[in-house]
Amino acid sequence: MPPMLIEMETTPNPATRKFLPGRTVMEVGSRDFTTPEAAAASPLAEALFTLGDVTGVHFGRNFISVTAAAGADWNALHGDIAAILLDHFVGDMPLFRPASAADIHVPTDDATAEFPIDPADADIVDQIRELIDARVRPAVANDGGDIIFRGFDKGNVYLTMQGACSGCPSSTATLKHGIESLLKHYVPEVTAVHAV
Repeated sequence: MPPMLIEMETTPNPATRKFLPGRTVMEVGSRDFTTPEAAAASPLAEALFTLGDVTGVHFGRNFISVTAAAGADWNALHGDIAAILLDHFVGDMPLFRPASAADIHVPTDDATAEFPIDPADADIVDQIRELIDARVRPAVANDGGDIIFRGFDKGNVYLTMQGACSGCPSSTATLKHGIESLLKHYVPEVTAVHAV
């Protein structure tokens, strides 16, 4: 079997790098870790946080995005991250501890109680979700992130940006000029898009 290679790509977010192990990371959905406490659900995320400069880890379908603190030395950090990823994937270790697998974000069931959806808006919400899943999520995954639909209320769409998208200097432009324009074009009931 040929040796495993972990590829690294930059993202639009200068604090985040995207690592490609050459295999599926998540079969479905995505998972975002923004604290060491949250990372305890995954041996891999937990190991990455132990590096000290890591402030965020995001698992996508075929990538892992790692966000580092301001001023971190990416030249040194890159080798440490690659070593952890190699150990994990070559050792065929589990991505999650058993009790946390249910916490995975699944694109079709991700609205929260904070943004309840009016049953009268069900068709509009279906259109919004379909556009996000078909057009938006693949594009942001290419940049090492994900966008999760959180709700729709009186013309307002609420989204959560994860991975490289969270905290990215261009995320406001992506949200307002890209996603908002797309949704308004195809779903006239949409008046604004907000990050939560």
